[in-house]
Amino acid sequence: MAKEVVNPDELVVVGEELDHVRIITLNRPRHLNVISSKVVSLLAKYLEQWERDEQAQLILIKGAGRAFSAGGDLKMFYEGRKSKDSCLEVVYRMYWLCYHIHTYKKTQVALVQGISMGGGASLMVPMKFSVVTEKTVFATPEASIGFHVDCGFSYMLSHLPGHLGECLALTGARLNGKELVVAGLATHFVPLEKLPELEKRLISLNVGDENSVKATIEEFSLHVQLDEDSILNKKQIIDECFSKDSVADIIKSFEVEASKEGNEWIGPVLKGLKRSSPTGLKITLRSIREGRKQTLAESLKKEFRLTMNILRTTISADVYEGIRALTIDKDNAPKWGPPILDQVDDEKIDLVFQPFTEDLELKVPEQEDCRWDGKYENSAYAK
Repeated sequence: MAKEVVNPDELVVVGEELDHVRIITLNRPRHLNVISSKVVSLLAKYLEQWERDEQAQLILIKGAGRAFSAGGDLKMFYEGRKSKDSCLEVVYRMYWLCYHIHTYKKTQVALVQGISMGGGASLMVPMKFSVVTEKTVFATPEASIGFHVDCGFSYMLSHLPGHLGECLALTGARLNGKELVVAGLATHFVPLEKLPELEKRLISLNVGDENSVKATIEEFSLHVQLDEDSILNKKQIIDECFSKDSVADIIKSFEVEASKEGNEWIGPVLKGLKRSSPTGLKITLRSIREGRKQTLAESLKKEFRLTMNILRTTISADVYEGIRALTIDKDNAPKWGPPILDQVDDEKIDLVFQPFTEDLELKVPEQEDCRWDGKYENSAYAK
């Protein structure tokens, strides 16, 4: 499996059992709680164990330090770039886990005090209750490094109002806590200073009854009002530009809007969009558009294919170049292949979306009687 730079004695995930409450703490604060293979395995273990445990009623998940989770461990993927499918196991397990988080049978509360990005945000958004603060920062910036919106976000973002999903996926635009609540990606806004007290109250509540949990959270939560310059106040422009059929047309439309008085905010967003991987942008737009018509399970299976094909450099090595420029050399000067949108062949994009043979697809159990089936160790890959 993928090589990780992890202290073997480090408790990367801490699980606690307090009467009827179960607490998961993502515990790699110096690394912004990035998700490694060990993190995924422990999360799956705890969640399955507690869903089966009649004593467990309320699940809390939080991050140690100043981040909830900054997403996947990019260095882990980069280190495995020369070994065939070195990250296949962790990718498979993560998508399998995502399905179970979305469909979990017990009340879950995410307490999100800081950075929550990409795969890290997939541990927040699907929860029954996701509590954010003024320090919370959300983004799905995967396209910018030659990847695609993953871990269920082609489904979640595509179901946002209008074409906000395309905007967030393609630009990697950041949302703060208030914006997350208004967008429907979080349920409650609680000031950071009150978060520890809320956690104590939820633990003392000691039940998983949704109404009781909701009432407790609402005692601490504030009504949110968007800042005047919030991107969520730009709905008309976003829907106009990001409804276009292609990435090239989206950029052209955005350029037209940028030239109008009062639209200075578009400049930096447009600059970032143009610096992103052309291949990553094209894959991401198609994935989001498909997500609108797919079930959660269908989206996760598609994302699994995309992830593996991208990591296998089926049509481009952009993901490794993007990681290199962002986290390895940190020169922020990626050399994309190909470097411009017009050179990205749509027929090649088709290749990364092609279904695998049935035995090699992600196995997410959609029938109640086999809920925890489909694990990696029972898949054709493990054999």
